[in-house]
Amino acid sequence: SGQKVCYGGLKHSCYKLAYFQDLSRRVGFEEARQACEMDGGALLSLESEAEQQLIEHMLQNLTKSGSGISDGDFWIGLWRSGNELATSSPCPNLYKWADGSISPFRNWYTDEPSCGSEACVVMYHQPTANPGLGGPYLYQWNDDRCNMKH
Repeated sequence: SGQKVCYGGLKHSCYKLAYFQDLSRRVGFEEARQACEMDGGALLSLESEAEQQLIEHMLQNLTKSGSGISDGDFWIGLWRSGNELATSSPCPNLYKWADGSISPFRNWYTDEPSCGSEACVVMYHQPTANPGLGGPYLYQWNDDRCNMKH
């Protein structure tokens, strides 16, 4: 239930994209994280602009393949735990990579993260949505409620 693509020479040499057109098969953040770990991997940490662009190209190739892919955001491995809200750090600084990466790279959509009850992060993939103030909802990041199905 996913497309696995491997590259030679990169630090993270394999990626697996799982996209479910059937809404009933989409899962919350924790379920997605567990599925990746059961598969021997981790939810994606995007550690550079180059890696972000690589994933964007992979998603573009997936949509070109005629698989009928439509709107549906993708969970990535960035999140914040609710008990950190009591600290004095600004909310955007509280987001951490689930796999322990310390990369500071971020690709937030305009006015994100909105914080509040939204603590888990998706990469936007809404090709049919009308663009907002930050442009099309494609590939930038947004914090969302962790129980949302993506």
